[in-house]
Amino acid sequence: GHVQLPPPQNVTLLSKDFDMILTWTPGEGSPPDVTYTVRYESRERMEKWIKVPHCKNIHRTSCNLTCVLRNFFVKVRARVKAVSGRFQSPWVESQFKEYYLDVELAPPVLNVNVKDNLIHVNASFPLATCVESFSWMYDLNLWEAGSEDKKKYEGIFRKNTVTIDTTALKGNYCLSARSSFQSIDFKHSKFSQPVCVLLNHKG
Repeated sequence: GHVQLPPPQNVTLLSKDFDMILTWTPGEGSPPDVTYTVRYESRERMEKWIKVPHCKNIHRTSCNLTCVLRNFFVKVRARVKAVSGRFQSPWVESQFKEYYLDVELAPPVLNVNVKDNLIHVNASFPLATCVESFSWMYDLNLWEAGSEDKKKYEGIFRKNTVTIDTTALKGNYCLSARSSFQSIDFKHSKFSQPVCVLLNHKG
């Protein structure tokens, strides 16, 4: 009798916050010392499972595949097995996902600098270095606190700063932004938490 370990469960290839991550949960009754090994294959070369060096014999239950993927425009899937001593579980496979089409965006973090009668705003994104070349954009909203009337600045290239003239504005103003990305359809993240600033406040 060959003893098998319980296989990992809920194996999911997840596109989250600009990253492609494989997640799973331990099989029921897994021993405490269990480790996991991950491989992936792409639709370009089916049946060729590629090793992921940083996800071999790991204790955690996720593996970031973003910068491992050689081609962001091809569907990939991943698989994971549990290992403990001489025993191992069967491999469990995820569904196919494509980074470019399936990527889920996170809201950017706003950096707001008020100087004289100008606000300088730029957005930073939690991007892995290997995807920095994609043309992420962001949309920015500005409004007076309590008002529904938002001034919109749309399609700003990710590395660009927006400068807003505040000469005519007085009071408490808020800014919020979302990431946007044009693939086959247009995608955007949720808006970031508002950052509010007091403008032209004498005293």
